[in-house]
Amino acid sequence: MKSILIIDDASTVRMYHRSLLEEAGFAVDEAINGIEGLEKALGKRYDLYVVDVNMPKMDGYAFLREVRKRKEIHQAPAVMVSTEAEERDRQRAFAAGANFYLVKPTKPAELLEVASLMVGGN
Repeated sequence: MKSILIIDDASTVRMYHRSLLEEAGFAVDEAINGIEGLEKALGKRYDLYVVDVNMPKMDGYAFLREVRKRKEIHQAPAVMVSTEAEERDRQRAFAAGANFYLVKPTKPAELLEVASLMVGGN
């Protein structure tokens, strides 16, 4: 079973994404900010990261930059999810190490399609 780590400070968003992804057959863990996400990524191999941009303590950009520079963390693909919809926000996400960018609120089919594409199906 493919595993996904959702990193978002909003519990409603985490629950929404978790329910969609678990229903599609993925194993899902959650973190409330980039620091907690980094700790989990250091302890477990994930097949995909679904990362919010704006979070306290460590935002999504900093989380991805940190993951991408650490050899001990599995370099899983990452989907950045944000309410920010400008082209510069997308560019900043890709520069930080994102593989895909979705704007909130995410459409269920879109999230599932991207997750399946990123991890090669389930």
